[in-house]
This record gives sequence, C-alpha cells and structure tokens, in this order.
Amino acid sequence: MRERVALVTGAASGIGAAMVRELAGRGWRTAALDLVPAEDADHTVGVDVAVPEQVTAAVRRIERELGPIEAALCAAGHYAIVPVSDVAWADWLRMLRVHLGGVVNVCRSVTPGMVERGRGSVVAVSSDLAIGGSDGEAHYATAKGAVIGLVRSLAAELAPSGVRVNAVAPGPTDTPMLPPDSPWRRPAYLQTLPTGRLTSPEEVAFAAAYLVEDATFCAGEVLSPNSGAVI
Repeated sequence: MRERVALVTGAASGIGAAMVRELAGRGWRTAALDLVPAEDADHTVGVDVAVPEQVTAAVRRIERELGPIEAALCAAGHYAIVPVSDVAWADWLRMLRVHLGGVVNVCRSVTPGMVERGRGSVVAVSSDLAIGGSDGEAHYATAKGAVIGLVRSLAAELAPSGVRVNAVAPGPTDTPMLPPDSPWRRPAYLQTLPTGRLTSPEEVAFAAAYLVEDATFCAGEVLSPNSGAVI
C-alpha cells in the first residue's frame, strides 16, 4: 500500500508533536517543519514558518525525499498574555507572521500539488480565543481569528478541486506553552469547564486526524476540542 506523507509544522512539542504521533499510528509518514528537531517525525527540516522561502524550499525537499504531501497540519505558534496597551508593534507583527503567515506559507507551497492531483487535506490550528476573545490576549486571538478567516476562504476556493481545508480551535491545552502559573491552570478556572480539566494535545491531534482521514464531507469547518470552554 502506498505510504501517505503528512507535513506537520510546530512538530517538536505540544499539539504538533501529538499530531505526528497520531498520524504515525495511522500509517502516515511524517515530515516536520520546526525551529528544532522533532524526535517522533520521520523527517525534520529546520524552518521558520514565517519565512516563505524557507517553507517552499522545505516542501520541495520533503516531496523529493518522501513523496507528495497529501496532508498538511499547521500547528506552529507561540503564545503570550500581554495587555493590549503593552503589546509592541513588532510583537503584533510576529504573532501574525507566525500564526497566519505560517499557514499561508504552507498552503501556498503544498496546495498547488494537491490541486493537480485532485486530493489533499489541510488542517490549521486556531484557538477558542478566536471565537470568544480574552482579556490580555488580543494579539494572539487576532492572529488565530485570521486563521479561521483564511481557512474558510481557502475551503470555498479549493474544495471543488478535491482539496479540503479545515481547522481545529482548541481551548487551553495541557502543553508546555501554558506555564505552571498560567491562569488557565488555576482550579478556579478549571471548575468552570464542563469537563473540569484542560484539553490534552492528544485530543486535539485526534480531532485533526479525523478531519484529515474521515471527515471527507467537511470543508471550512472548525472543530473545537476545548473541554466545553466555548459552547
């Protein structure tokens, strides 16, 4: 059986690493784009996803060495809690370049081949903050909201060609991105969640894999594995 190739950005840790493990368990060969090596991936290329030329070169290399990319999962990102009045302009731009620009750069590099082959799937990681907003997280929520707009627009454009574009919008997730003193880890917050706990990266990865493999009827959808944080 032909091996399928999946590209995962931000694959060295957290949600991206969980995506690599989930897809590998389903028989995919995995290629990682990250600033540091991704231990669980079959192939890693050191890339800043905010730089278009680096992403394009990495995709060409991966397809040359592993084969055509049939799924691209965009999990690269960073996070900070900063009052909007204190966010430097450079930090606004970096947040947008990594989260939104990273998805754009991957899509520009992988979707032409997918369209030519008549199949493919892209899943971008947004956030429930893109839907509900949050005090002190305006630049992060803005970037993640832009990702949803991009996903829905690309889905409308590419679905007729057989390429599906969707998103997952997790809530606070139990990864190193949330430090031990994060307000999202406090018992008072966890008690407000219907499940009473943070979402696990494995649960987000499962939702993403579902969109890739099983949800062939989904295009432009946003799944929210968020422990009920936003209903």
